[in-house]
Amino acid sequence: MAVVMVAGLLALAGCASEQGAAGAERTDTAADTPTAASPSAPASPTPATPPSGSPRPSPVPVTGPDQLLVTMEVTGGFAGVQKEVALRGDGTVHTTDKGERAVRRTSAAQFTELRTLLGDPALDDVSDFTKNMQAADLFQYTLRFGGRTVRTDLSAEEPALDRLVHALSAWLPK
Repeated sequence: MAVVMVAGLLALAGCASEQGAAGAERTDTAADTPTAASPSAPASPTPATPPSGSPRPSPVPVTGPDQLLVTMEVTGGFAGVQKEVALRGDGTVHTTDKGERAVRRTSAAQFTELRTLLGDPALDDVSDFTKNMQAADLFQYTLRFGGRTVRTDLSAEEPALDRLVHALSAWLPK
């Protein structure tokens, strides 16, 4: 069990240490900003490393501070949730929940981890629409990144997409 937990924490740390960000100093501006090892951050459903023989993910490039790298809207569920999270090129995360807006800053390692998740080549193989038509009250996730829109309820097994959704969800207000 301890080995699984350590492996999960290492997976959550992503490839940041391999990208040279392991020694980066924290630049969080908010004390409640989730970190890769924080208990509030969801565990990664599968290891962040690709199967052997697969290309290793590398962080998506940033062209400027105003660049919108990814947005994710979460809707539905029994309570009628509507939340949104957006990651910008300056490392800020913008969230909206029930009309309340917040802006928080990622650390260098967190920013690299999120960009690496976005750069996973396995995302290219993810269908633009996956939904379990027999299930009711599942959350619906709409992600926009890399010029595409992906809609899912996480009912299909898509490890790269699941990792991205869970990492972005950690930034949403509780």
